[in-house]
Amino acid sequence: MKTILITGATSGIGKAAAELLAGQGNRIILCGRRTEVLEELKSRLSKISETFCLAFDVRNLDEVEKAVNSLPEEWRKIDVLVNNAGNAHGLDPLSAGKTEDWDSMIDGNVKGLLYVSKMIIPGMKDRNSGHIINISSVAARQTYANGVVYCATKKAVDVISEGMRLELTEFGIKVTNIQPGAVETDFSKVRFKGDAERAATVYAGYEALQAEDIAHSIAYCINAPKHVCISDMTIYPAAQAEPRTIYRK
Repeated sequence: MKTILITGATSGIGKAAAELLAGQGNRIILCGRRTEVLEELKSRLSKISETFCLAFDVRNLDEVEKAVNSLPEEWRKIDVLVNNAGNAHGLDPLSAGKTEDWDSMIDGNVKGLLYVSKMIIPGMKDRNSGHIINISSVAARQTYANGVVYCATKKAVDVISEGMRLELTEFGIKVTNIQPGAVETDFSKVRFKGDAERAATVYAGYEALQAEDIAHSIAYCINAPKHVCISDMTIYPAAQAEPRTIYRK
């Protein structure tokens, strides 16, 4: 049994991972901004595993510090950190991009990951044990037009993951970087400011990955033997050849 902290646990990949890992007997710390959703998920998962909620925004360093420092002593030994929280906003060329969208993506996808990791890593180093899983994207592998800033933030996750591995391997800490392709979640709805019809076109004509597919990949990495570290994992739906190429029926 491991104690696993998951950011962005209120929906999509984070929620699916929490459900799967709780079902495998792990203790889960659910993190997100929506308190009501966290409490509902906790109520459901508590029937099968120990759970704890932390409500905070990863983009706000003060909130991150206060939340993590508020953990009861019995929840402070975190074995696995899943840095899942992140976002995509807008699909515009740089010349027409909204700076508030850029700030949201940089603050959430990059700075938020750093803030949470900075709080958790010292305990892992003290114990000479731990596992950090960062959720990147295939957008880090190939930049595409109108998504430059989002691609840049996910490329940063790749670089941060590599740097973590260089700094933390000697302390017995595993670092895994997961790059999902097209996953059918609320991702596109958020990117298109709630336009559900436009978001649906992203997943039309082929079978996209589901959040549960990535959750199983996360679990596979966590459950690997102690001497095995899955450093990088790229996951496409069968219809996707590379970030920009999807074969639709």
